[in-house]
Amino acid sequence: MSASIIDFTTESTSVVIVDDHDAIRFGFKSTCEAYNFELLAEAPSVPECLDALGDRRPQVAVLDLSLADGSHVSDNVKAFVDRDIQVLVYSIGDKAALNRAALLAGAVALVTKSQSMQSLAETIYLAAHGRLVNNLQTTATIDSDVDFKKDAKLSPREIQVLSLYASGLSQKQIAFELNLMTSSVKEYIDRVRTKYANVGRPVTDKTEFLKRAQEDGLLE
Repeated sequence: MSASIIDFTTESTSVVIVDDHDAIRFGFKSTCEAYNFELLAEAPSVPECLDALGDRRPQVAVLDLSLADGSHVSDNVKAFVDRDIQVLVYSIGDKAALNRAALLAGAVALVTKSQSMQSLAETIYLAAHGRLVNNLQTTATIDSDVDFKKDAKLSPREIQVLSLYASGLSQKQIAFELNLMTSSVKEYIDRVRTKYANVGRPVTDKTEFLKRAQEDGLLE
């Protein structure tokens, strides 16, 4: 295993995994132990995972693309996104339509099961702490689908930060308002900027952030 550029001990990371293969969930437990992640729940379906969580809210949900209960990936992704939980789809990666559906529903990235555990751990960490996730699988899926060119596909938290920032609040004020670290707010703003740039709607200053927020109906 090559050395990681991330120090996993600097910030705590909480995660859940939903996969209907026992071996995958068992192996993921070892990954969490190796990379200092707190595994809050593991289950073969989303309802079972949410039941196991109760009132706890992990930072990231690692979700298989297709589950044995017949549920659709869009509904599964939204179940976590609606609770302000970042979603990584962890799958074989051979179903392009479902990959697109997952990203359109709000998943932040796709990770194939052929990638190393280190790669998965790094992606989890980046997603958990508001860093930009920009891997080949995700980028290729976005570039191949014209639906992604319609808007920037911001997550609920990114919309929240953008709305406050475009309204005139400073990054420090947003951090206080949302109970986040200032560095995390900056990462969300950078991620919003990158998403808009990827769909041909670049932003360079606060005025353009306001314009984009108005165009997308986030602010009057």
